[in-house]
Amino acid sequence: MCIVANQSMAVIANLGLEVTELLLRIKELEEQQLAFRNSVICALNQLLDLKDINTGVHSTRLAEWAIRVARKMNIPEEGNYQVEVAALLHDIGKIGVPDAVLKKNGPLTAEERAIINRHPEYSWSILRLFPGLEEASLYALHHHENVDGTGYPAGLKGQSIPLVSRIISVIDAYDAMVSNRCYRKGLPHTEAMARLIQSSGTQFDADVVKAFIPIAEKETADVFEAAGTSTAAAL
Repeated sequence: MCIVANQSMAVIANLGLEVTELLLRIKELEEQQLAFRNSVICALNQLLDLKDINTGVHSTRLAEWAIRVARKMNIPEEGNYQVEVAALLHDIGKIGVPDAVLKKNGPLTAEERAIINRHPEYSWSILRLFPGLEEASLYALHHHENVDGTGYPAGLKGQSIPLVSRIISVIDAYDAMVSNRCYRKGLPHTEAMARLIQSSGTQFDADVVKAFIPIAEKETADVFEAAGTSTAAAL
């Protein structure tokens, strides 16, 4: 009986060791997959820089803004990764927009506007291919929806628009308004804030605007520094 018992204990011990080694290997593979996915995300952001430097650094700043606003609006910390990726790559679909349209120095025609309005769908079609980024892909898809239902691509309204998409909509508009472009000078902070407030309840979620304003007023310099850009160069 002692011999049988000892053999059983040895088998159990060996099984326990094999299970531990298997779990460690699974964890190692998961970490490798995450590292690879993060590298691809950074590479896609670099592609945005190559396509249009303004779009690239703009997206990097949005990732900083988005996390700060998400925390203010009590989005759980475990959701921050999806928030950050969606903000960082919400415009990745612009790589599918011809330069003649994307960089046009003047008003767009109706046909050109229809082309550029497809970029959220392109962003979704890219991001959804990555396992684990399904949420981020939907946030990117709907970042141009308006709370009154007049946005695109789906014409969603109010609470039907994902909260993160509503956050990106506000900070995207603000950062675009205050940033210099080849075809116009950026607006002063006060004017950009006034426009956000004016469009609250129609284009923008009023609660998101309310949460964002104090962050923008106090943390603009910090966000630009964290994103590796300069307020002096962009504003």
